[in-house]
Amino acid sequence: MHLYTDFLEARLRDGRGGHAALLTDTDRVSYRALEARAAAWAARLHAAGATPGSRVLLALPDGSEFVAAFFGALRLGAIAAPANPHAPAGLLARLAGYIEAAVVVTTGTRLGECAADDRPVLTPEDVEAASAGVPPLHRGSPGDDAVWQFTSGSSGEPKAVRHSHWAFAAAADAYGRGVLGLVAGDITIAAPRLYFGYAMGANLLFPFSVGASVVLFDERPTPAALGARIARHRATVLVSTPASLRQMTLASDITPGQLASLRVATSAGEALPDGVAAAWSARFGTPVLDGLGMTETCHIVISNRIGAIVPGSLGQPVPGYEVRVCDHAGVGVPDGEPGELWVRGPSVAQGYWQRPEAEARVFRDGWCVPGDMVRRLPGGGVEFCGRADDMLKVNGQWVAPRVVEECLLTHPAVREAAVVGVRDDDGLVRPHAIVVADHLSGSLTGELQALVRARLAPHAHPRGVTYVGALPRTATGKIDRAELLTLI
Repeated sequence: MHLYTDFLEARLRDGRGGHAALLTDTDRVSYRALEARAAAWAARLHAAGATPGSRVLLALPDGSEFVAAFFGALRLGAIAAPANPHAPAGLLARLAGYIEAAVVVTTGTRLGECAADDRPVLTPEDVEAASAGVPPLHRGSPGDDAVWQFTSGSSGEPKAVRHSHWAFAAAADAYGRGVLGLVAGDITIAAPRLYFGYAMGANLLFPFSVGASVVLFDERPTPAALGARIARHRATVLVSTPASLRQMTLASDITPGQLASLRVATSAGEALPDGVAAAWSARFGTPVLDGLGMTETCHIVISNRIGAIVPGSLGQPVPGYEVRVCDHAGVGVPDGEPGELWVRGPSVAQGYWQRPEAEARVFRDGWCVPGDMVRRLPGGGVEFCGRADDMLKVNGQWVAPRVVEECLLTHPAVREAAVVGVRDDDGLVRPHAIVVADHLSGSLTGELQALVRARLAPHAHPRGVTYVGALPRTATGKIDRAELLTLI
């Protein structure tokens, strides 16, 4: 198993060389043309110093050059480490130093910043069209590191998560084919960008594993941008997030007809509110598969299924994965009680690069313990409660911010909501809501508090409400809960 040979080169061997691999705003790139461009990138990366086992920091916008450089690095036996090309100033250089990158690949606008420490930096303009001088394919072993994904960095500097060739092959089989049912005729498109592992799998590697086509664009993924491209390319699978699904549902500049080609949409990255899923399906008629994954497991490990969606549930473990719900000591808790998620399966990462303490905490005897709080539902489904460090203990009882947030979203004036814990004058933790409202009134705070008291346990209602124009989000689209506290 090798990502280059089995996900790209194999498409030429199985007669799909002329089939569209990538559909961009300006081009249709066949698998054959992409393989040739990847070979050219391999030659240039090799000349710049990339070798088997070395790291290539890849900070390019979504497009054919990203994909070609990605596979060019893999062809050499190097490790591809995708990063946000719009990362804050200085972060790309720090990431390159952290992973000891042999080469950095980025755009001309980030060239000077990344070359500050004399590390070789390439841009797409540096790669010749011809692939003369391409070194032989380095096959290595299926267990060799292939891709390092960076965590979102919401609790500090990002960590590099080490994934093997086999991990992505296993995830492609389990989720891509086993859950999404991807086939060669599918056309995928994504709201999140390729440097985010969720999109890298569902909108690149998994489609490539079956010879499908991928729509890529660099423009901001607004509802209008997504709707236009779904209609133009007749996309069948939308890879999305709760925030993007909600925006598309509320958007007046897209129509159900533009999305008529979709057979399924996915949601991950953060919890999908029931109301968002229901509103999406009511307007567009396409099922939404909510799922839970983490960088440390390569991709989604718990998911709903087409034709078997349970509102409010993440669904069942993806085939091949085992799930436990445990207390802080690793002892299983009864069904219905919140506990920490433990996951075991074929795509669990090989660890973190140079982060031994975090690695020991998260990777335990083959299990991954990423810090997510869940509860088992009757029938075996799993409900997401929140991150372990986001859960609130109020009056001696657990409060899941997600549950309160979903309740607040049922108020017609609320567009977005987030709940955090704030200590009162007595030093006790109390829920506090940060709300984006379509319109404000003097009675809105009281209405929201009464709404939560009426539908949830009394101790769960927010003791205060702060109104903002937009919720802060990380580069991967998740609510930035650390930043929320600065708004109160």
